[in-house]
Amino acid sequence: MAVTPADFDYISKIVREQCAIVLEKGKEYLVESRIMPLVHQEKLESIENLVKKIKQEPRGSLKDAVIEAMTTNETSFYRDIHPFETLKKEIFPELIEKRKAKRELNIWCGASSSGQEPYSLVMLLKNDFPQLNSWNLSFSASDISNQMLNRCKSGIYSQLEVNRGLPAPLMVKYFERIGTEWQVKEELRKMVQFRIINLSEAWPTMPQLDLVMMRNVLIYFDVEMKKNILGRVRKLLRPDGYLFLGAAETTLNLDENFERMPFKQSGCYRLKQG
Repeated sequence: MAVTPADFDYISKIVREQCAIVLEKGKEYLVESRIMPLVHQEKLESIENLVKKIKQEPRGSLKDAVIEAMTTNETSFYRDIHPFETLKKEIFPELIEKRKAKRELNIWCGASSSGQEPYSLVMLLKNDFPQLNSWNLSFSASDISNQMLNRCKSGIYSQLEVNRGLPAPLMVKYFERIGTEWQVKEELRKMVQFRIINLSEAWPTMPQLDLVMMRNVLIYFDVEMKKNILGRVRKLLRPDGYLFLGAAETTLNLDENFERMPFKQSGCYRLKQG
């Protein structure tokens, strides 16, 4: 059943209030596809009935479930490949050379979704830069969704999910089969600290960062919130650190302190030098 304009406006309002994500007109199809499974699960027959129940119980779990459903994003292993090639060939070799005295590297994935991006990074580090095994590596990954973070921590993926972007040699090397599913090996799961962070609210204390992955999340915010997030990233990023954004994202006209790096289709930025 299609979402009515009034129900779409109400869901858009609570999503914006809770996590600053903007659902513009034309996104009705997204609300329907994300919310209808919840409607069926709760046996409410329609989105209209779901909205009525939330209004009756505004502090109930159903409202939280709607937020969870609307903030769960599609992802895959080694998504868009070019950023990972740039990290492998350019960024990590440079950072390792610059940090070899202190032997410390700090990384944050700011929108980890179901975990494929942070685990792709961990596999890249383990497979291609074994010298980092003796370094002090701080790797945190965050998301707004408790449901997604629980998935991240478990590191369990379906056959379809591992088929999407994950090279077979890495699957064999870094995953264990569990029935019909695959689980990231414990040694890799231990390398990542997963935590809840709502990007539109206060962030926890973090170390100065060498690499921030903020891919495919700014597109959901309005201009002012994008500026706010980029400003906070800028304060956390080391002067020679790097920020990666999604293919449809940019710092242009949002924060002029960043410059785009000339790496092919990588969405790589750093703070302007000097």
